[in-house]
Amino acid sequence: MASNFWKDNQGPMFMLAPMEDVTDTTFRQLVMEISNPEHLHVLFCEFMNTDGFCHPEGRERVAQRLRINDSEQELLNKTNTALVAQIWGTNPENFYQTAKYISEHTSFNGIDINMGCPMKNIIKKGACSALIDQPALAKEIIEATIEGSSLPVSVKTRIGVKEVVTEKWISHLLTTDIQGLTVHGRVQKMLSTGQADWNEIAKAKQLAKELNKDIKIIGNGDVLSLEQGYDYIDKYDLDGIMIGRGIFHNPWFFNTSAAPEEAKTRLDALMRHAQLFSETWQTEKPWNILKRFFKIYISGLRGAGALREGLMLTKNMDDLNEVIENYFAVNVGE
Repeated sequence: MASNFWKDNQGPMFMLAPMEDVTDTTFRQLVMEISNPEHLHVLFCEFMNTDGFCHPEGRERVAQRLRINDSEQELLNKTNTALVAQIWGTNPENFYQTAKYISEHTSFNGIDINMGCPMKNIIKKGACSALIDQPALAKEIIEATIEGSSLPVSVKTRIGVKEVVTEKWISHLLTTDIQGLTVHGRVQKMLSTGQADWNEIAKAKQLAKELNKDIKIIGNGDVLSLEQGYDYIDKYDLDGIMIGRGIFHNPWFFNTSAAPEEAKTRLDALMRHAQLFSETWQTEKPWNILKRFFKIYISGLRGAGALREGLMLTKNMDDLNEVIENYFAVNVGE
C-alpha cells in the first residue's frame, strides 16, 4: 500500500475541507502558496459523485473534480502536503470502481467518503448525511471503497440527521477499517445554522479510545482562526481540525491569525487565483464561479464596496486587470 499520511503525521493535522465550486486545483494551489506548510497538512478536492463517474456519459463532466495541475502537484511534493479525493453516492459497486480508478490513475494520497453533506437535493437521493440513517449501507460502501483502493480511506460525517446520535453512529463507523474520521458538530437538519457542538465531536475521540481503535479523529465546524483550532485540539483531545467556511473569513488562515492589511498583498493573491483559474479552466468553467471569492480578498480594504461592485462586473482577466488598476489609481498610497 502507498504511504499513509494518516499514520505518518504524528502531530495535530490541519485540513482544508472539500467544498463544491471552491476547492478545485486552482484554489488549493493558491491556499498553499500563501500558507505556512507547518500549519497545512491535508487538502481535499471538491466532492465527486461516484454514480456520475461510473456512467459513460457523466464521467467527463464530474472527473474535472479530480484535476490536479502540474504546478499544484509540484507544490504538494515540495511541502509534503497530502491531497485527498472525496467521493459520494449510494451504490457500493460504484464506490469500488471509483476508488480503484483513483488509486491506479491519479496522484491522490487518500480517498474520503462524504457522509456529511446536508443539502436537501443530496439527502433525497439517500446519499451523504442520509447514510447516517442507513448504517448497513454505509458500512457496505466503506468496505467496497477500501476493497477497491490501495490508498487510505476516511469518512467525513455529522452527528445525526434530525437528532444527535453520536454514540450509536460513530461507534458503528469505528467498527470499519477507515484511517480517519472527520466529525462536523451539527445534525443534518441544521445545515450551517446554529453552533457546532464540539462536546459531541469530543465523544467521537473518546469512543475511539474506548474501542482501542487507531483512527484519527478530526473536528469540523465554526473554527475561524489557527489559534482557535489549536485550542480546540487541546480542549477536545482531537487529532486535527478541518477548516471549511473559515477560509472565506481569511484565505491566509493557515499562515496567520489575521489577513494581511496591505491592499497590494490582498489583490496580488486575488489576481494570482484568477490567473490560475483562467489558465486552468478556460471555457470549461464559467468566470462567474470566481466571483464568490472576490469578497474574501478585499474585505476590510479602503473602498472595498466600490471595488467589489467593479469586480462583480468583470468577465475575464482583462476586465479584472482594469478594475484593479483603477482601484490603485484612486486609492493612492495603499
